[in-house]
Amino acid sequence: MKSDIEIAQSVTLKPITEVVEKVGIDFDDIELYGKYKAKLSFDKINAIRENKIGKLILVTAINPTPAGEGKSTMSIGLADALNKIGKKTMLALREPSLGPVMGIKGGAAGGGYAQVLPMEDINLHFTGDMHAITTANNALSALIDNHLQQGNELGIDQRRIIWKRVVDLNDRALRQVIVGLGSPVNGVPREDGFDITVASEIMAILCLATDLKDLKERLANIVVAYSYDRQPIYVRDLKVEGALTLILKDAIKPNLVQTIYGTPALVHGGPFANIAHGCNSILATATALRLADYTVTEAGFGADLGAEKFLDIKVPNLSKAPDAIVVVATLRALKMHGGVSKSQLSEENVEAVKNGFANLKRHVENMRQYGIPVVVAINEFLADTDAEIAILKDLCREIAVPVELASVWAKGAEGGVALAETVVKVIQEEKATYQALYTEQDSVEEKITKIVKNIYGGQAVNLSPKAELQLRQFAEFGWDKLPICMAKTQYSFSDDQTLLGAPKGFDITIREFVPKTGAGFIVALTGEVMTMPGLPKAPAALKMDVSENGTAIGLF
Repeated sequence: MKSDIEIAQSVTLKPITEVVEKVGIDFDDIELYGKYKAKLSFDKINAIRENKIGKLILVTAINPTPAGEGKSTMSIGLADALNKIGKKTMLALREPSLGPVMGIKGGAAGGGYAQVLPMEDINLHFTGDMHAITTANNALSALIDNHLQQGNELGIDQRRIIWKRVVDLNDRALRQVIVGLGSPVNGVPREDGFDITVASEIMAILCLATDLKDLKERLANIVVAYSYDRQPIYVRDLKVEGALTLILKDAIKPNLVQTIYGTPALVHGGPFANIAHGCNSILATATALRLADYTVTEAGFGADLGAEKFLDIKVPNLSKAPDAIVVVATLRALKMHGGVSKSQLSEENVEAVKNGFANLKRHVENMRQYGIPVVVAINEFLADTDAEIAILKDLCREIAVPVELASVWAKGAEGGVALAETVVKVIQEEKATYQALYTEQDSVEEKITKIVKNIYGGQAVNLSPKAELQLRQFAEFGWDKLPICMAKTQYSFSDDQTLLGAPKGFDITIREFVPKTGAGFIVALTGEVMTMPGLPKAPAALKMDVSENGTAIGLF
């Protein structure tokens, strides 16, 4: 079997102008970035705002394992399969970050015969959105430090600046730094740090903004620091929201690409789901819904993170809930949740599948709490046995959830036809009746408790002394009714990444809160989760190269 990049490079791409014609996008509606990439103009976005809204399919997964689940691959394959059975379909996906691309997780362009193309461009610099977000974020940092240097009119306490610099790489050495050293002309010395770009509030804002005006207002509402008298300092106090919006004026426009089978795809925005809200942009999803009859989108990591945030943070902003949720699982991953080591996953183990099913079952039950029908997609691997597949299907039938085997990695659109037909049938026969997990009037602590108990299966929430103090302050500032974005390990329902399967009765500890008032939510940092990841011992970058003619090598 060819590698992902070999498959991608063997495909003859169609001009993006030809690909998007099938959903009513003309040459004058796009801004070209070469032959195969484009951005959608605001003129077109505004022109279709009154169009009928199509059906929305959210693809999520069980808790990820080193065995892989293939959520993006399944999203792409499902969209291709829907088009194959005659349904006018678009994709709305996140952009990859260079951090995991060069690290261990890999890219986010799918795999096998279910990929978005050109995958090399998408996984590297694409249309420059990540660079624009990084630049806007760091411009704000520079402007804060300049304000300190030029007299500090706002009385910013340099010990209480919460805005961090970012870089779109995994670089643990930058987690904590000192800036302004050297001499008085180099600025005011202070502690600082770096997050990865996808954890920046500006990334979240870009993905939640509905237009340039909304983008500017959200940027103005960012809290960057506290004054000497402990009052919040906003971007609007610095009067730089206009400059930041200017840097982002093109990045906010959704990107258009294609799948191997020519399905139009909007790939835009890329917040992680373990440290951010894990969903692509509102603009991309809303636009796809108005251009196609079916839109397939995905949310990062497992349903306890990405899907919960999609349903409790993105849906209220999107004003459209999914009509169906697809939960992706692999037999390999279920066996890991059932206690099997990675080295033994190729061996048949029906009992481990039974044990690991507890993880999938909880995710299905969690999604049903929102009043949305669920379908299970088994992402097929070559080592899967008939006995393992049979027992998983039996277990799914016991909880009355439709289940289909999908082979989109190996067979492309054809391998997803059965799944596509089942999803369409479920949407037609079961009406979604969305209900949020918590209400706007719930306190921050009540919201977290509902997530911990109803989604994670935990029993209680413990707050550090710092977190307790922050909650009292947030109430004074009027932030206590904002939604919650949980920053938690993706590997477990708990905040302990070693607790696989479906643990119960554990506590979740919140060590700190980070207000994201521009994005419109509060981040709750749990356990040891980091907002700047580190590289593994053998990062993927070691296998990457480029040929003399510019062809990418080793990119998955």
